[in-house]
Amino acid sequence: MYTMNRCNTRTFASTRTRGAWLATLACLALLGGAASTAATAQTVAATGLARTFPANALRGTLNFQDRTTALLNGNAIQVAPGMRLFSPQNALVMTHTVQGKPLKVNYVTEASTGMLLTAWILTPAEAALPRKGSDTETNVRFEWDTKPAALR
Repeated sequence: MYTMNRCNTRTFASTRTRGAWLATLACLALLGGAASTAATAQTVAATGLARTFPANALRGTLNFQDRTTALLNGNAIQVAPGMRLFSPQNALVMTHTVQGKPLKVNYVTEASTGMLLTAWILTPAEAALPRKGSDTETNVRFEWDTKPAALR
């Protein structure tokens, strides 16, 4: 006749306990690795490594009025439904948290609608770099621009 092999309950319990301990240790190792990865990411961003921006990104001052509108260089602009705002550490920022605060940003608008699509809040080092659309950039120099104020 066929008989069913029964597991020794002591062996089964110790195997199950050992498996639970191994699973717990594996989870702790993964959590520890994730925490160190996040800390490394924050450290790298905080060290001031330059972020890369799209070639068509412009520079400006952005001030959110509400969820759908913002002032970009003093002019009203509609915010795209999928608009993304990145902090200097490249983390997503919810627009309501910076509402009413002027921000120095690089931005991209949607080609078809002209709505604000993506913006990156700049660090002081990034803001010092020249970029098309910058408030400090001038394309034309006048004679009075180059003379001292006393001679004008």
